Amino acid sequence: MSTDVDDTTSWCEEELAGVELGDARLDTRLIDTAIQLSGQPLSSINQACDDWVDTKAAYRLFDNEKVTLDKILCPHQVRTRERMEARDLVLAIQDTTFLSYTHHPKTTGLGPIRGVAQNMFGLVMHTTLCMTPEGLPLGVLDQQIWARPEEKRTLTKAQERNLPIEEKESYKWVQALERTIELAPPGIQVVSVCDREADVYELFVRAQELHTGLLIRATQNRVLMDDETEKVRSRVRSAPIAGHLKVHVPEKKGEPERDAVVSVRFCSVTLKAPWRPKLPDKDPLPAMPIDVILVQEVAPPPDVTPLNWLLLTNVPVHSFEDAVQRVKWYRCRWYIEVYFKVLKSGCKVEDCRLRTAEHLIRCLTLYTIIAWRLFWTTYINRCLPDAPCSVVLAEHEWQALYATIHRTTVLPQQLPTVRQAVRWIARLGGFLGRKRDGQPGVTVIWRGWQRLNDISDTWLLFHQPIQSTTCG
Repeated sequence: MSTDVDDTTSWCEEELAGVELGDARLDTRLIDTAIQLSGQPLSSINQACDDWVDTKAAYRLFDNEKVTLDKILCPHQVRTRERMEARDLVLAIQDTTFLSYTHHPKTTGLGPIRGVAQNMFGLVMHTTLCMTPEGLPLGVLDQQIWARPEEKRTLTKAQERNLPIEEKESYKWVQALERTIELAPPGIQVVSVCDREADVYELFVRAQELHTGLLIRATQNRVLMDDETEKVRSRVRSAPIAGHLKVHVPEKKGEPERDAVVSVRFCSVTLKAPWRPKLPDKDPLPAMPIDVILVQEVAPPPDVTPLNWLLLTNVPVHSFEDAVQRVKWYRCRWYIEVYFKVLKSGCKVEDCRLRTAEHLIRCLTLYTIIAWRLFWTTYINRCLPDAPCSVVLAEHEWQALYATIHRTTVLPQQLPTVRQAVRWIARLGGFLGRKRDGQPGVTVIWRGWQRLNDISDTWLLFHQPIQSTTCG
């Protein structure tokens, strides 16, 4: 890993190096603001900043038109691309979340985020998070944040269906796919992984045109080209069971976590293109060859929703081993839900009170990078536990952490590992580390990180050379 933090350098300085906002002073202010906000992720801007001067500078930063989403995210995208270059395969997980600012009536420029009855307002965020198949988040490769126009909420389903794909909100999936391929380094396999909302035929067409991998969970039971009376689900149900697999199901509302045994079927089909309004400048959609995987839970316990996944992919499936690999890729989609949890609960972005939607978008983009770092810190412990802790912490940070946990000023001769350091951070956040507790999760990490920031700042202060001053 080329992410070591040197001496007292903040990871923000490493991650945002090369930012170009059109003014060197703005570049410095962005990095300084990132350092302050990342050190106090649970705090408001006022609390995170050292004093009124820094607070005012942060608000001016988010008010500056030179500061855009693309410019803030650009250096992080460069670092993400560098981390991707060391991999043969990367999963680009796309998903959408809604950020509610309904209770911030003074913020202008927001849009509806639910139906007419809910009367909720905020912003829509569509994110592409790059992951390794082992579960290590490499970074955010693309992000779109916008406010929905009010008139879109009044469209009927028939009116929305007749719109060109470019005018539909679902076009976000195609745009994110194109942006992913544009930014991904050459020579690696990138597979975009999406949930049911991404079951958009044009997305398959564009993936085929770009020669890139795509895996989604289907929501529509599409018609087949060779037999219009038969559909995808019935075709794959008629395929023999290729084997069984154990899948861990995370805890849901009202349902405990469990290990489910599922049957796996797969087959190859050709989808018939759906109806679309005829447009003079567009060719009809082509038929689409696709591989289908059906995952069904065997003997599910009572009072739970059985697993029933219909997966569509353009990455060929020739064997049970191939099908199992695709299922494991889809399971990685859950990580983006954890990432959104870090952003909303660990960084409290929905509590941010700024005057306009444009100001919020700039602030949210910076928090996007901060949330990734907290998320990465949690999962590098699981993927690279024996790496030196300098991958995660600057020298003064791990020294302050060690001294606090062990209640000593005598530092070890050997550098602690990532696993040791991350578990110590988690202890600061309330992690007990009992035998059955497993590895720490994101909640104790973001709590512990905030405490570590205060501890390491104090450590650094008391380990500076003492200078005498005169009073006068």
